[in-house]
Amino acid sequence: MNRIAGRAGITMLIAVVLLIGFAFFLGEYFMQADEWAVFPGSPHVYNGSNIGCGVTTDRDGVLLLDLSGDRTYSADALLRKATVHWVGDRRGSVSAPALSHYAAEFAGYNVLSGLYSYGGTGGTAKLTLSAKVQAAAQEAMKKYRGTVAVYNYKTGELLCAVTTPNYDPDNPPQIDESNPGEYEGLYVNRFTQSLYIPGSIFKIVTLAAALEKLPDAEQMSFRCEGSYTIGGDAITCESVHGKQSLKEAFCNSCNCAFAQLVEMLGKENLQRYVEQFGVIEQVRFDGITTAAGKFEGGTASNYHAAWSGIGQYTDQINPCGFLRFVGAVAAGGKGVDPYLVDSITVDGIKTYDAKTVKGDRILSESTAQILGSYMRNNVQTKYGDKNFPGLHVCAKTGTGEVGGGKKPNAMLAGFVEDEQYPYAFVVAVEDGGYGAKVCIPIISRVLAACKESV
Repeated sequence: MNRIAGRAGITMLIAVVLLIGFAFFLGEYFMQADEWAVFPGSPHVYNGSNIGCGVTTDRDGVLLLDLSGDRTYSADALLRKATVHWVGDRRGSVSAPALSHYAAEFAGYNVLSGLYSYGGTGGTAKLTLSAKVQAAAQEAMKKYRGTVAVYNYKTGELLCAVTTPNYDPDNPPQIDESNPGEYEGLYVNRFTQSLYIPGSIFKIVTLAAALEKLPDAEQMSFRCEGSYTIGGDAITCESVHGKQSLKEAFCNSCNCAFAQLVEMLGKENLQRYVEQFGVIEQVRFDGITTAAGKFEGGTASNYHAAWSGIGQYTDQINPCGFLRFVGAVAAGGKGVDPYLVDSITVDGIKTYDAKTVKGDRILSESTAQILGSYMRNNVQTKYGDKNFPGLHVCAKTGTGEVGGGKKPNAMLAGFVEDEQYPYAFVVAVEDGGYGAKVCIPIISRVLAACKESV
């Protein structure tokens, strides 16, 4: 009897172990089966390193890429170039991480029936991009290196994000010693992966911090004699602005005034607000993680901290991260994350539908309103409303000095103050020179296309 009881106990133990193992397997299956089914390299889903099934369109249904047979791109060469950093190329030199992120939804994976649409068919992914705006941005960027992007600061939809240099995936360039600089950084998505010395667009951040911390900031006045000395070293300005209000100093982009503002604010407080505003944070959307920015003003000398508040020293910003910050200013202090993939449909069934992801409040509504009014004043009194017909644009230009004998980065950030056109934007042009001269014509053309595409 004892022998039978012992055997029964062992049998029961084995049964329990098997049951636990089966339960663990089921848990792993339901949680990770989609990853197993569409693992990178799966011949059912991938073509090399890029997604290998389905169709990708713009927000209006314009074909960007068809993978139902061979890789078939848009018939428009300009559009092929403008979107290659989002849909990828044939060789896998340019990846399409957002599309690969939704491989299971693309292939129509179902946890019970498995892959029910694959092998060259797949679903249709509708992106938030506008083909018209992408093409306009591509033309506006000419032969510049950099990026221009626009997104809806209420919903998060990316209407436009063009990176240059780029190339036609149906006609890839021959890169050799005869054109070494022409295609520098060709495969990099500059909107998500590049970092730029921001120059004076960073004064939006410093101004926001001052408005948040200093109760009487708007009543302050500043004097500019062309230079301002901190610790025996001079902060220089391009002009002698004389006595000016905070609003005038921002419009004049006065380095001397902003150096004084950083002193009054305190470098530790400035560091804290930079982090609070999320300016240097990585942004994550659709399986993409952007480059993180850098700000070291809080631990620098007072002199270097002042230059940090001006957007120089070791400051670096990622265009996508800065776009999100400006979008939060436009939205009253509480922004939304950008996104690229709007929806995916397989055999008439929607397998993915994007949702707006709202962020935490990063600055007060009153500060956001004042910032908006100051940026609006910049356009009205300096940049010119004539560049943006029918739009109420708020903006700040920047000239990021990079040294090494190179021309500065031309920078621009801002938004449209209009219920019908809730767009925030960023422009970065490498070796471009002055932001106002180079970036305003670019964004003028892009915003006009945005307005027409609504």
